[in-house]
Amino acid sequence: MQRRRFIQNVALTGTSFLVGSQMAMGGIFKGSPNKKVVLGIMGVNSRGDFLAQKLAAIPDAEIGYICDVDSTAMAKTIANIEKLTGKKPEGITDIRKLLEKKDLDALVIAAPDHWHAPATIIACQAGKHVYVEKPCSHNPHEGEMAIAAAAKYNRLVQMGSQRRSFNNVQKMVQELHDGIIGRAYFARGWYVNNRKSISFGKAAPVPANLNYDLWQGYAPRRAYKDNLIHYNWHWFWNWGTGEALNNGTHEIDVMRWGLGVDFPDKVTSSGGRFAFKDDWETPDTQTILVNFPNNTALSWEGRSCNPYNSEGVGRGVVFYGDKGTINYGGGNGYQVYDYANKLVKDVKDETPVDAGNKVSPTELLDRVHLQNFITSIQGDTQLNQTIINGHKSTLIPQLGNIAQRVGRVLNCDPKNGHILHDAEAEKLWSRDYEPGWNLKV
Repeated sequence: MQRRRFIQNVALTGTSFLVGSQMAMGGIFKGSPNKKVVLGIMGVNSRGDFLAQKLAAIPDAEIGYICDVDSTAMAKTIANIEKLTGKKPEGITDIRKLLEKKDLDALVIAAPDHWHAPATIIACQAGKHVYVEKPCSHNPHEGEMAIAAAAKYNRLVQMGSQRRSFNNVQKMVQELHDGIIGRAYFARGWYVNNRKSISFGKAAPVPANLNYDLWQGYAPRRAYKDNLIHYNWHWFWNWGTGEALNNGTHEIDVMRWGLGVDFPDKVTSSGGRFAFKDDWETPDTQTILVNFPNNTALSWEGRSCNPYNSEGVGRGVVFYGDKGTINYGGGNGYQVYDYANKLVKDVKDETPVDAGNKVSPTELLDRVHLQNFITSIQGDTQLNQTIINGHKSTLIPQLGNIAQRVGRVLNCDPKNGHILHDAEAEKLWSRDYEPGWNLKV
C-alpha cells in the first residue's frame, strides 16, 4: 500500500493538474499543529476505504473514526489506516454514536445513497462539517433539507463532484463562459459500463458481520436477499438511484456548470431495464433530456450494460455552440474545435481515467477535491462544490428518473425545479420513512 501511494504521488507530479491546483488554491497547505481536522468516515466497503486512505495522506487531516454497519469492512479500513499513519482509528457501528464524539470535526459519507442526506442532516445538527459523495440525496426533498441543515447549523457541506476541483476543467468552463465557442446552447453527456445481471435474489439469513437494520436506516424495511449488498442496492428504488445518479451526476454537473444554468423548466426520459431480466429495477439504458429557461438544453445517456464508447471514451461531455464545439473526455483535458470542425486548442493531461472503475474512475485526480474540503474547514479557501450547487446537479437526474417512472414530460418551476401540475410525479419528490426514523431539520 505504501509503495502504491508513492507511485501514485509520483504519477501526479507529471501532470499539469498538480501545478494548476496549487496555483488555484494559493499553494497546498503545508500543515500546522493548530489546524488539525479530525474526520470520521461513514461507509467503507469500497469508496469510503479509498477516501479514508486519500484523506489520511493530507497534512493535518486525521482519520479518527471509521463507521460501518459491516464489521468486516470496518476492520479492513481500520487496518489500512493504521498501516498508513501508524495510528489506529476507533471503529463505531452506529453513525448516531459517532456524531456524539466531541473531537470529531467532520463526517465523510460514502454509505449507500439512501443514507446520504439523512447522515448529512444529522451531522450538521451535531455541529460537524460534511463531505458527502454524490448524489447528495436520494430524492429532491432531502436535497432541500440538506441545504436547510447546512444553513441553519452553519456547517460546510461539500458534495463529491470532483471535477469541480480539476484545474483544466475549471479553465474549460471559464473559457466556455468567455465565449470560446460562441454561445454554448446544448451539451451532451454519457456514461457506459458492462455490468452483468444481478439475477433473482433469494431470501437468506443476514450475515453475522452485517447490521442490516442499521444499514437500511431511514428507508422502509425490505427483506434481506443475497443479491443486494454491497453493490446491487444501486438498482433498487428503495435504496438506490440508478445509473443516472450513480454516475450521471458527474457529467450533468459539468454540463450545468458549463452552460451556466440552474433549474430546468422541462425534463423527460426514455429507457428501461433492457439488457437482462432480473431484480434490477432502475433503467440500465436511459436518455434524459432537459430544457432550461434561457433557451439551452442538455442530454445525458447512460448504458450500464453495453461498454461501447462514445467519442472514444466511456464517459464525457460535448458542448455545442454557435461558433464551435468543446469535447471533454471526462478527465482533466479537453479539445476546442471551430465551426468548421478544425481543432484549434488541445489541453492535455496524461492522468489516466478508467470509466469502468467502480471505486474511483479519476483516482489520481480526486485528492485535490478532498484537499479543498480540508482547507475550507481550516479557513484557508472556499468549497468548490457547495451543497447548494450539489443539489442543483443532483436534482436534474432525479427529475429524469421521476419522468421515467411516470412515463411523461415533467414541467418544472425554473425558480426551484419543483414539478408543476402533476400529482403523481410530485409524490416522488420525497419518500416515506421507516416508522420511528423521523428526519427533520
